[in-house]
Amino acid sequence: MLSSSRYLLFALALVLLSGCSAVQGLIGSDADNTVPPTPLVEFQTLVEIIQLWSKDTGKGSTKQYLKLTPSHIQGKVFVADVRGNLVAIDATSGNRLWESDADMNITGGPGSSETLTMIGSEEGDVLAYTSESGEFLWQAKVSSEVLAAPQEAYGVVVARTIDGKIFGLDAYDGRRLWVYDRTVPSLTLRGTSNPVITGDIVIAGFDGGRISAIELHTGKLIWETSVSLASGRSQLERMVDIDSDPVIIGNDIYVATFQGRVASVALEDGRITWARDISSYAGLTADENNIYITDDQSYIWALERSTGNSVWKQENLYARRATAPAVIGELVVVGDLEGYLHWMDKSNGQFVARTRVSKDPLLAPPVAFEEIVYAYSSDGTLSAHISQ
Repeated sequence: MLSSSRYLLFALALVLLSGCSAVQGLIGSDADNTVPPTPLVEFQTLVEIIQLWSKDTGKGSTKQYLKLTPSHIQGKVFVADVRGNLVAIDATSGNRLWESDADMNITGGPGSSETLTMIGSEEGDVLAYTSESGEFLWQAKVSSEVLAAPQEAYGVVVARTIDGKIFGLDAYDGRRLWVYDRTVPSLTLRGTSNPVITGDIVIAGFDGGRISAIELHTGKLIWETSVSLASGRSQLERMVDIDSDPVIIGNDIYVATFQGRVASVALEDGRITWARDISSYAGLTADENNIYITDDQSYIWALERSTGNSVWKQENLYARRATAPAVIGELVVVGDLEGYLHWMDKSNGQFVARTRVSKDPLLAPPVAFEEIVYAYSSDGTLSAHISQ
């Protein structure tokens, strides 16, 4: 039975795709049914966190549940807000480099490559800009809302839509090259994982707990694997979604499902090499030794990459709607619903620092690059931090 402690069901809108209609309310939105977040615990601060800069970049997600996660390429950080504002920021100084207005509601992105920065809209549009100057290049229509960040490699833009389709678009002009289509269950979490491109393969997770490998240039299926199977009697209990991004290291794919499992999948053939019964919608990251995952109760886990065995588990963020983790040096960092960044020792999961970057929730996971962690608040505040 679906545990009442799974507080995310009051926080996330569910999409009912049967008949292309949507559930507008939130499950358990009555305050009496809300699980309160765990109070912040006291600990000895062992690491000094310095804020390099903080910038107001726009409207953020304006209290909508949108993971508009910053992208980073060539010394620039790109952010988009729900009102259509796309901004490029100098990653070191925080200076604004360029800004473009899409004049539409943006729900996915940005995704960036050396040449293109792309966003997706509520009405099913993919828009492409030059990463260098922000010049608008093209706009392409796809089948439905785009919640995932479009990706580009080898002249192909890959866009995922909420109705289960993946589009391959020509990076030069947005012309449609191919469409990969999967049936979407009648009831899903409102959210989609970002497709990940590795070489000439697209790895994509789908509602229903399946992960697919698709040829980048043709859209043909290479293999498909079920990470988790639905169980239970009600539609809610049988909801098994992959809403967090797959992580690829070498020949291994790491993927997490809501109400399912976290698993290691072989890139070559989709074979599952290990799996653990851990439910997650926030997501995971990895380094050379471990994967780090935020589960659906906001417990943070470290698991051995090779076996899936537990290394440590941090339980003091229960019900704080923690983001997916980021790894920076010897630290693991997550954001939460009150605008805090929580810094943990990646060897044992113990807290070493805490910083508050906003009074609004951090819905997007922190982005780590070189020695800097970037945090993007739902109010549109982008900040950069280093540890000492």
